[in-house]
Amino acid sequence: MMDAPTTTTTAEDTDEPRISGEPSAGTSGEPSADAVLVRRTLAEIAPVADRVTSYFYALLFIRNPGLREMFPVAMDTQRDRLLKALLTAAEHLDDAPTLTAYVENLGRGHRKYGTHSAHYPAVGEALIGALARYATTSWDEETEAAWVRTYTTISQTMIDAAAEDERSAPAWWQAEVVSHELRTPDIAVVTLRPDQPYPFLAGQYTTLETPWWPRIWRHYSFASAPRPDGLLSLHVKAVPAGWVSNALVHRARPGDVLRLGPPAGSMTVDHATDTSLLCVGGGTGIAPIKALVEDVAEHGDRRPVDVFYGARSGHDLYDIDTMMRLQKTFPWLSVHPVTEEQGRLPEAVCRYGPWSERDAYLSGPLGMVRRGVDALRGAGIPAERIRHDFLAELAPAKASDQPRSGACIARTPSMLPSR
Repeated sequence: MMDAPTTTTTAEDTDEPRISGEPSAGTSGEPSADAVLVRRTLAEIAPVADRVTSYFYALLFIRNPGLREMFPVAMDTQRDRLLKALLTAAEHLDDAPTLTAYVENLGRGHRKYGTHSAHYPAVGEALIGALARYATTSWDEETEAAWVRTYTTISQTMIDAAAEDERSAPAWWQAEVVSHELRTPDIAVVTLRPDQPYPFLAGQYTTLETPWWPRIWRHYSFASAPRPDGLLSLHVKAVPAGWVSNALVHRARPGDVLRLGPPAGSMTVDHATDTSLLCVGGGTGIAPIKALVEDVAEHGDRRPVDVFYGARSGHDLYDIDTMMRLQKTFPWLSVHPVTEEQGRLPEAVCRYGPWSERDAYLSGPLGMVRRGVDALRGAGIPAERIRHDFLAELAPAKASDQPRSGACIARTPSMLPSR
C-alpha cells in the first residue's frame, strides 16, 4: 500500500545497494525492457487516472472488505495518491538507489496504518486488475509480467524495510502539544513532546494524525534541528478545506495528544563535504530551511549558506525575525527576504549568484518547487544536487533536459492517505 511522500510545508537519494531481482538497464544506458513496458502503460492510463484509481479501490474493497477500515471514511482527498506513487516507482525503475530509498520509506511509513505483509498480495491483485481494465491498447502477457515483477520488487522491499524498522522503532509515537503560538491568523508554530525519543535529521518531515480526523495523515517538516530537550517544532498553515491543518492552527491546544509517524525525507546536509548551500523556502517552507541552518551551525561548519525566504508580503514573512537573528549570529549566513513586489521567488534567486557550485534545497508549495527546480538547473546547478521532497509530484529532471519555460538562465507519489 503506497503513500506518496509529499510535504505540506514544502514535504530520496542515498547510495543504497541494488534491489535484488530488479530489472536492470543495459550498459548503453537505455531503459530496461520492464521499464519501457511499465511506462507505456502509465502513459496510456494517464488521461483516465481517476477511473483507474476508483476501479482499483473498488476491486480492493470488494475482494477484501476488511481492508476498508484502514482507510479514512472520506476518500476524496487522496484520489491521485496511487497514480503518483506508481509514476514515481516507474520513472525510477532503472535507478536503484532512488527507487530503493523511496520504497523503503514507504514501507517504514506504512506501519502506522497497520499494514502487514499479508496485505500486499491483495493490493497487487487489485492493481493488476485495474491496469488490465484501462490499459486496453498496451496490455498483454508481456506487460502484465513486467508489472508483476515490478510490483513484487516494490512490495518485497517495503515488507523488508518495515520488518527491519520494527526491530528498533514503534509504528507511531504519541506526542503532546506543549505550546501553540499563532504567528498570523492562519499560521501556527506548534511544539510537541513525543512520548519516547524521536530520532530525525534536520530537513526531514513527519506524518501527523490528529484526534479530530482519525486515519487522515498529513506531512509537516520539522522547524528545528534535533533539540537536547527532545521537543519537536512544526510550522502549520491553515489551508482552505484543510481538515488537519485547520485543526492544528485553530483547534489544537496544549495538552492535546497527536500521533506521529516515522521521520522521512532526504533534504538533509552532507557533513562529509564543505560544499556551500543555497536554500529556498516559500511560506511555511522556511521551517526545514531554518532546521538546516541550525544543523550547519551545530556541526561547526563555516560553509557559506544563502537563504531566500519568500512570501506574498512582508506581513507573511512570519519567521523573518528568527532568520535575521541567525544571520547576525553566523557570519557565513546570508538571508534574502523576497516578496511578490520583487517578483517570484525562484526568479529572484537567479538575480544573485553564481550558484553552479552549490548544493540547493527547495521547500514550499509544489508550484514554487517546480519553478525553482527549473530556475536552479538554468542557473547551472546539476539536477542531482537539487534536493526537495516532491519526488512523486515532479517529473524527474535529467541533466540532459533543457529547462522548461519559465526557468531563468543565470549569468553562469498512494494507496493509503497522504496529503
